Amino acid sequence: MSFSQQPFRLAVIGSGPAGVYAAETLLRSAPVKSGELQVAIDLFDRLPAPFGLIRYGVAPDHPRIKGIITALHRILGRGDIRFLGDVEFGTDLTLEDLRAHYDAVIFATGALKDADLDLPGIELEGSYGAADFVAWYDGNPDYPRTWELDAESVAVVGNGNVALDVARVLSKTADELLRTEIPGNVYEGLQAAKTTDVHVFGRRGPAQTKFSPLEARELSHPRGLQVVMDPRDIEQITEAQWETIKADKRTDQVVQTFVGWLEEQQRREAAGEEPTDREGRPVQRRLHMHFWHRPVEILGEGGDGGRVTGMRFERTQLDEEGNLEGTGEFVDYELGAIYRAVGYHGSELPGIPYDAKRGVISNTAGRVTAAEGDVLPGLYANGWIKRGPVGLIGATKSDAIETIASLLEDIESGVLHSAPERDGDAVLRLLEDRGVPYTTWDGWMALDEHEKALGAAAVDADGEPRARIKVVEREEMVRVSRDAVNQPSHA
Repeated sequence: MSFSQQPFRLAVIGSGPAGVYAAETLLRSAPVKSGELQVAIDLFDRLPAPFGLIRYGVAPDHPRIKGIITALHRILGRGDIRFLGDVEFGTDLTLEDLRAHYDAVIFATGALKDADLDLPGIELEGSYGAADFVAWYDGNPDYPRTWELDAESVAVVGNGNVALDVARVLSKTADELLRTEIPGNVYEGLQAAKTTDVHVFGRRGPAQTKFSPLEARELSHPRGLQVVMDPRDIEQITEAQWETIKADKRTDQVVQTFVGWLEEQQRREAAGEEPTDREGRPVQRRLHMHFWHRPVEILGEGGDGGRVTGMRFERTQLDEEGNLEGTGEFVDYELGAIYRAVGYHGSELPGIPYDAKRGVISNTAGRVTAAEGDVLPGLYANGWIKRGPVGLIGATKSDAIETIASLLEDIESGVLHSAPERDGDAVLRLLEDRGVPYTTWDGWMALDEHEKALGAAAVDADGEPRARIKVVEREEMVRVSRDAVNQPSHA
């Protein structure tokens, strides 16, 4: 394999798993490991810190998932991938800039926006996208520092991982979350929350949820929380459906968790006992699990610009073929806020062909394609912005294998053109000339230590030092990162 000018210069836009695994897959490819192909990779992110949605899209009380950062940290810490943060594609660096400095570009920008839920009343005040709420409690610097949590009864619409995360955060006390890395403003907001009842609605039944058995069980873990089940949601499961449930271990464990909650609830009601949490403590909040509910309309008052007062659902069931159908029975719930957790949607990038319906960059096997289907040489996509917001780390790694295979084929066939600017530091000079206060891996290491030091200097509700406290302000993140490596933090 040969390339007209080596090393082959690659830019990756996005430093979450999709970007990191794309870069790592190229570095581990046979031509690179054999020395036949030399590569130089720059990994860009619009935020000052790396790791994308693993840092800013995963609930803070899920350290197992955040453990993915350890793997990403190990890859980026080797030094064969250069990280450049606080650089926004389309503003700080254009496609023309990248074409001039890199032989190929991989876009791995993920999906940040909430998928649309086309319902009457969706625009009412108190109707929120779950992705925005997640970004707030994860300390994303591009989102507001405050969040209104005045509603006593709130709904989470969806039965996926994000819906679970949002429901769990709303169900926990602020002190329970203080042991995590949540910033001070998030702790203060949750501490002042008036939430007493969290309702989770799914269109299908308990067996069709995407929860793992552990995630389902964790729903009952918050202190002072009672899980409330509707007997109808279990009773309408047919014998044939039960046989299917029993045949799948994961599904059976999830459904049996719900059945166990219902049986305990009915036992207490029959005995006239007061409800408690799973450890016998008094109930402070309730988590209501609703299945077989299809959203129909968000109810409100006050006309245009009015507030959410409730939500209407139609009860559903599965027909003989296993398809979802409405029953014609409608149910209204009084609610003060609604969180839509029905999926993510990718955002368009300046100058890059985009499929608005799917929320992805138009591509074939990772090669970016124009509207008429022609391949745009040297441009590639990976991760959710390539395939849509489905699948987890395993799917992202498989994506990277396909995308890098396409890239290597294009190098081999000679269809890629060499960038005119071969000096690796030329892009740094360009950013400096434009006044872009970019951050580096050394800067991230300094910010990482700074956040850990903030945590060590504070204590959680049990008096134990906290592992980390996130810095939220972008300017402060940049200052800590650049001061540590003697880079002036100019604007």
